[in-house]
Amino acid sequence: MASTSVRTDDSLLSKADRQIFRIESTLNLMAGLVVFTLMLLAVAQIIGRKVFNLPIPGFIDWVEQFMVVFAFLGVAYCQRLGGHIRMDILIGRIRGRPLWLAEVVGVLLMMVAVAALVYGSFLHFERALNIGDSTIDIALPTWPAKLMVPIALGLLWLRLLVQLIGYVRAFVNDDEVPIAVPMIEDAAAIAKREAEEAMGLSLDEVIKLDKDEGTRS
Repeated sequence: MASTSVRTDDSLLSKADRQIFRIESTLNLMAGLVVFTLMLLAVAQIIGRKVFNLPIPGFIDWVEQFMVVFAFLGVAYCQRLGGHIRMDILIGRIRGRPLWLAEVVGVLLMMVAVAALVYGSFLHFERALNIGDSTIDIALPTWPAKLMVPIALGLLWLRLLVQLIGYVRAFVNDDEVPIAVPMIEDAAAIAKREAEEAMGLSLDEVIKLDKDEGTRS
């Protein structure tokens, strides 16, 4: 599990957050495995075409279907870690209840947008299933890939619901640090976390290691 700025405790909300995170981590791992598989498939395609004049049948079709998997399965995982790009020039300057209220409004708007996307993508999947939609080259059915979209977005909506409850709870209780939501980090905190994840060292240890290397050179 990655080191994050998400606070946990023994509350029901935190337990739900951790249970959902297990599902998100599993789907994110699946997305990573799909990327790795696509890399191997591309290598086989290049070698097969250039060396043996035997390209993989329907290579483009397979890539099109797999792209949906790694593009969407990790979206809820990224939301839990606070990895999506956001504009926090204004929000980063406020604290306490005004901050939590702003986050509540933002999450509510995201939930409405994601709910619309879930509905639309499910209709798209249903239509592909009913008409037997398939790819052009080798006639792969497209409904399995299209089903991944509402599933991934549905999990994202559930993640947003957990974060909404966390922000509402923080607003009501005037908490300094809410439960089950990623906190805004400054540059120093991000650098420290990335150093710990990449090297298993604290930021101070990384700085000391760099100084020692500079002294030796």
